[in-house]
Amino acid sequence: MRSAAGKILLLAVLICCGAAVARAGTLDQVKARGHLICGVNPKLAGFGSVDSDNRWSGFDVDYCRAIAAAIFNDPNKVSFTALLPKEGLAALRAGKIDVLAHNAIWTLSHETSQGAMFTTINYFDGQGFMVHRKLNISSVLELSGASICVEKNTTNELNLADFFQSHQMTYHAVDLDSADAAAKAYADGRCDALTNESTALYARRVKLPDPGANVLLPEIISKEPFGLAVRQGDDQWFNLVRWVHFAMVDAEESGVTSQNVDDKLTSDDPKTRRLLGLDGNFGEGLGLTRDWAYRIIKLVGNYGEVFDRNLGNGSALRIKRGLNALWSKGGLQYAPPVR
Repeated sequence: MRSAAGKILLLAVLICCGAAVARAGTLDQVKARGHLICGVNPKLAGFGSVDSDNRWSGFDVDYCRAIAAAIFNDPNKVSFTALLPKEGLAALRAGKIDVLAHNAIWTLSHETSQGAMFTTINYFDGQGFMVHRKLNISSVLELSGASICVEKNTTNELNLADFFQSHQMTYHAVDLDSADAAAKAYADGRCDALTNESTALYARRVKLPDPGANVLLPEIISKEPFGLAVRQGDDQWFNLVRWVHFAMVDAEESGVTSQNVDDKLTSDDPKTRRLLGLDGNFGEGLGLTRDWAYRIIKLVGNYGEVFDRNLGNGSALRIKRGLNALWSKGGLQYAPPVR
């Protein structure tokens, strides 16, 4: 039998150790493990895909690699967990992944009831429509009376109903159990149009037998902001993941690329010098080395480079920057300065 004093001492030790465990941040866990674990949707062309040799590529994949580059100076020190959108937040909440990329839309309920924190918006998206070119339709406003394929029990279904009701238009919903089923039904000609986030529509179109026979209409009927999500309660990790994005945007704005970043090490520009860790040690506040942003840019690229090769003119999708252009070029991508 333990004495009362012994029990009190044991309790104190347990409380102390428990507090130490609670204070162990995600960054410390990632460093101790030796690699980042990133949750990615594997079925969204341009954002996340994996080939038969288990090689991952995409916009979201590059963000995961950028985080690994900042921490380890090695973009390959990351393992990818394939997660469908309905699985992502639960995996994050359960601690199965360190960060979730483009797998859930930033909404109030996702932060208040799912235990997630969205670090920033790295892709401004919205719900759109794709139609068969042979229908000669150029606007959503011409879809009154049309049949529209949509995944049921989703915000896409609700947005669709709201839009048509507000414009006093009628439609026939072809409700399917999944996004894959909705896309297949559209491809099989069961409906006139397919609705989903515009990124998903671009990704679906390139996989159709004749992509050119399908048109994305210009209207966007909702706000669908995507970004990197982390668990609540770890401010250091939240800041680190958020500033990886900001550094990539700041680099594009300053004209610093993966190709010229070494030349920029002799720059006299104060913003560039702070970004690359030449003046000041701003990485310290993130738990990183002073050259953390240099690592990201050198090994992965700035925001524009990552966008172009995965989604823009350097890719099969050829998505225009639109809202994802820099703020100085008519878009919404804007990052606080490193200082």
